[in-house]
Amino acid sequence: MSLLKSAATVSVLTLVSRITGLIRDMLIARYFGVSAATDAFYVAFRIPNMLRRLFAEGAFSQAFVPMLSQVKEEQDAAGQKDFISSVFSLLGCAVFLASLLGILFAPAVVWIIASGFKNDAQTFDLAVFLTRCMFPYIIFMSLVSFAAAVLNTWKHFAIPAFTPVLLNLSFIGCTLFLIDCFAVPVYALAFAVILGGVLQLSMQFAALKRLGCLPRFVKPKRALQNPAVGQVLRLMVPAVVGVSVAPISILINTNIASHLQKGAVTWLNYADRLMEFPTALLGVALGSVLLPSLSAAFNRGELARYNKLLDRGLRIVLLLAIPAAAGLGLMAEGLAAVLFQGKSFGAGDVSMTALAIEGYAAGLLGLISIKILAPAFYSRKDIKTPVKGAIASLIVVQCCNVVTVPALGHAGLALSVGLGSIFNALVLFAILLKRGWYTPLKGWFVYIVRALAACAVMAAFLLWVQTGLDWTAMQPQWARRIVLAAGVVAGAAVVYFIALAVLGWRGREIRAGDV
Repeated sequence: MSLLKSAATVSVLTLVSRITGLIRDMLIARYFGVSAATDAFYVAFRIPNMLRRLFAEGAFSQAFVPMLSQVKEEQDAAGQKDFISSVFSLLGCAVFLASLLGILFAPAVVWIIASGFKNDAQTFDLAVFLTRCMFPYIIFMSLVSFAAAVLNTWKHFAIPAFTPVLLNLSFIGCTLFLIDCFAVPVYALAFAVILGGVLQLSMQFAALKRLGCLPRFVKPKRALQNPAVGQVLRLMVPAVVGVSVAPISILINTNIASHLQKGAVTWLNYADRLMEFPTALLGVALGSVLLPSLSAAFNRGELARYNKLLDRGLRIVLLLAIPAAAGLGLMAEGLAAVLFQGKSFGAGDVSMTALAIEGYAAGLLGLISIKILAPAFYSRKDIKTPVKGAIASLIVVQCCNVVTVPALGHAGLALSVGLGSIFNALVLFAILLKRGWYTPLKGWFVYIVRALAACAVMAAFLLWVQTGLDWTAMQPQWARRIVLAAGVVAGAAVVYFIALAVLGWRGREIRAGDV
């Protein structure tokens, strides 16, 4: 299966996930609006989400996938299943203990991540209660990520890409039907989180059972005796440091936002959710496909294929991330109005969310590129280099905050994250070149010029077509506004690809390359 086809499969299913995610956010914005309660919920939800990325999608996946690819190449089915079961048992024990500690020390955790809430005892107490309710989510989602790593290594990409839809459906259902069943309406969202975790885990483990890779519980002492497991743990030590950088940056920024005006946490959350749309469709989709493929190519000594896969991934990123960044930046107010404006989410909230979207959009290319560049190191079992780049990026983000937050408020936090991501991506790219691990194939200069020129044409189209449009004033004409926004987005995409074609670009330039 080609890299583009595999990534497209993941992207299409991820698109379904992101569309249902946007519907979920639209409903939450309309039913809950922007308030102290939503700030409390998003802080509480961010904590287990942050730990999930640390335990599962971060350090664990970076260490587990390369070793799983090696075990799959070198050992028989029994050895593979023993390795999978051993890792599953250790991961399960670790996240269970983390969940217990999180429930016990929830007040301290909330104070660390949102100390500004101490000025409002009711908001602080609500955030603590919601944190305790949702901390078990880390157990479900860490095991979901474990299952996804196995399925992706066996090139079963569809189920892992689809399962997030179940969490979104849980949110949608609970928002529509359970909001009146709780004394405090926002409790319905906490219930949705746990229900979604259960549904996702059930689907993933059913897929593992069909594949014949369903793990069994192994005593931790026995699991540690597996040499491959020991290698995973050794790789995880620097990986934990590396992936901790992004959560620490989020923690610091959330804490800063909690000291800004009421609603800042919620505005940033909605902007972040919208930015996750292209990040997941491009970066996460390609990264999920590339990591096991790059690991397999490196383990077999197929360095030319390794280089070709990485080059193809970077070309796809450049081709699609540049117009995505420009489009989101220029359509920020329109998208925020169409997706979130409603009876409890006013024009002022739209404007504030749009500012944050513009800040994130400035660094979208970096955010997506990291998802491709970091796997180039992980596949070689080099975790330390991305760690150093991430730490440097954290320093850059906080240095930028000193200037951007006083000047731009909550939007400055988003801009700093974007600038830090660009810095991180450039550092990783430069190191790959310096070490000779990646050599750009011919045609890059013309490729970049075409993409930039076509993007400039698209940007001119967006500026022209939105002249005189007031997206927030069109709220009473919501159907017309939706159709108009969809038409503008579709028109921008058509203009971009027509401009590319006129400049000589052809789709075959990114179609080749098996995974």
